[in-house]
Amino acid sequence: MLFVVAVLSYIFAAQFLEQLIHETDKRANDLAEQVFLQAKHALTEAARQGFQLSSDAPEEVRVYVRHAFEISQGLHTQLAAAHENVLIYEVSITDTDGLVLASTDENLRGTFLPRRASLSELVGRSFLHQIKVLLVPTRRTVKNPQLFEVEYPFRNGPVPFGEVRVIVDSALLVQSIRTGLRRGAVIVLAALVVSALLAAFVSGVTLAPLRDITAQLDRISSGQFDTHEAKTFETSDELGLMSRKISQVGQQLRGVHEIFSTMRENMNSVMAGLEDGLLLFTRDARAVMVSPAAEKFLGAPASEFLGRRVTDIFPPGHPLRDALHIESDELSEITAEADLTTSEGPKRVNVSVQAIQEAGERMGALVTLRDLDSLESIGTQLRVSERLAALGRITAGVAHEVKNPLNSMRLWLENLKESLSFDGFYDGDGPSRQAVQVLDKEIDRLDQVVKRFLDFTRPMDVRLEATQLAELLQEVLEVAKPQLQQSNIQIAQLLPIDVPEVYVDRALLKQAVLNLVLNAAEAMPNGGQLRLVLSRRAEMAEITVGDTGNGIPQENQQKIFQLFFTTRPGGSGIGLASTFRIVQLHNGSIDFTSEVGRGTTFRIELPLAA
Repeated sequence: MLFVVAVLSYIFAAQFLEQLIHETDKRANDLAEQVFLQAKHALTEAARQGFQLSSDAPEEVRVYVRHAFEISQGLHTQLAAAHENVLIYEVSITDTDGLVLASTDENLRGTFLPRRASLSELVGRSFLHQIKVLLVPTRRTVKNPQLFEVEYPFRNGPVPFGEVRVIVDSALLVQSIRTGLRRGAVIVLAALVVSALLAAFVSGVTLAPLRDITAQLDRISSGQFDTHEAKTFETSDELGLMSRKISQVGQQLRGVHEIFSTMRENMNSVMAGLEDGLLLFTRDARAVMVSPAAEKFLGAPASEFLGRRVTDIFPPGHPLRDALHIESDELSEITAEADLTTSEGPKRVNVSVQAIQEAGERMGALVTLRDLDSLESIGTQLRVSERLAALGRITAGVAHEVKNPLNSMRLWLENLKESLSFDGFYDGDGPSRQAVQVLDKEIDRLDQVVKRFLDFTRPMDVRLEATQLAELLQEVLEVAKPQLQQSNIQIAQLLPIDVPEVYVDRALLKQAVLNLVLNAAEAMPNGGQLRLVLSRRAEMAEITVGDTGNGIPQENQQKIFQLFFTTRPGGSGIGLASTFRIVQLHNGSIDFTSEVGRGTTFRIELPLAA
């Protein structure tokens, strides 16, 4: 705005000065013509009054003209009126030699008037040239002002006799310029003040949506992804569109934040479950990741080693320093064994260093500390697990054999009930009636347990076929939709069809996912949101089933896949165990995350058909 005002002010000042100079030049020419006419009339009046030239000598002519001018009352009146003009410094009538014959200044009569700069030379020149000539004269004093003149030729017949010269004072001209510019400056200043106030008001109104958008961005940058809708959401202009786009970005960032939080939690869970100690070093040998299991090898919390150099973590004299062959913060790829004394006692430790490279450039190193004694213990546990699995198979056979005696006991109990009723010993509420009822209920309960156990331990006939998981999961939702609608549960699904096929038994996998969906519905009796998402993770297809229910308490999270474990009244405790078994039969994996009061999320990973 200031630039525009400056440009307009320059144009205004240039036009104003040009107009003033042009107007002054025009007035001076008009005045010179009027003086010339009055002087000519004075000569005519002198001739009428009987004054005659005695000869044509120049001196006689000058005396005659001067006398005619002196006795002319009209010329004196004209000169007096010209002197009242504020821009006119003086008006003089000179002969061809510059001798003043008549003038508004009586002191100039009979003197020679020097030449002045012509005012017409300023007309049409550039603004800067006019300013330079008017405001920056070479020499200017009060007694010697900067003067300009306008000449009007004075002829006595066809012969040039002299000139009417109108002198203009540049100081008076500049004073007029300043007066006009001062009025313009007042107007410009007032316009600037009004414009500034108006701009402040308009900007306050128009930029209010931007302030809302800024507040929205501040909330997103501070991690508050559930942003409140700004006022511009109700508008359809560019600011409203921008605000909605920012809201969408906030929602996407929220999803990314949740994904990274989940990944971090999963990483922490994975790291916490590892028996091996892992230390990840950067190119300059600084630790950026230390697993919790490394604490038992290093003898201090893992957080104390983050950011420290490898020479600080393994100082001189440390049992593992020699095994790692540390020289000036350099880690070479090695595999060695060392004896280490820890708080749990002496241990045999396997130490290995693996270089991490990208595009042929070394980016860092991964140090793995493995407890060899624990590995032997784990091997022993695996052998025990194999024996337990064999024992389970035997138990399944035993359960099958128990089924036949139970059936016989059921038949003989029915015969006993009929016999007692026929003999009259079964009347009333005596001990015989109570004993038969107890036996009846217990046999029913034992029969149900054996049936469920047989169903779970019975080998499954897995028939693999190439399957689009998006279609299969859509079928699961169709089956579960009535129960979900009855429980007032909203479905949020993301089932892209571009996820490659997997080899699965459709019936078994549908049952496994359906178990998770129904469990999620039962966890939200008062309604909520069910999330069913299909995605690709490297060479695995991932199925995510999440709810917003009550979550699983920490003390139960290690038991939910155990057979017959349930917290729901009337539950069988087989659903999740069956799902776990089905996923294992497909060479997949299943895990979950849960937070009390916020919900549970199960994830199934299955290898792609490729």
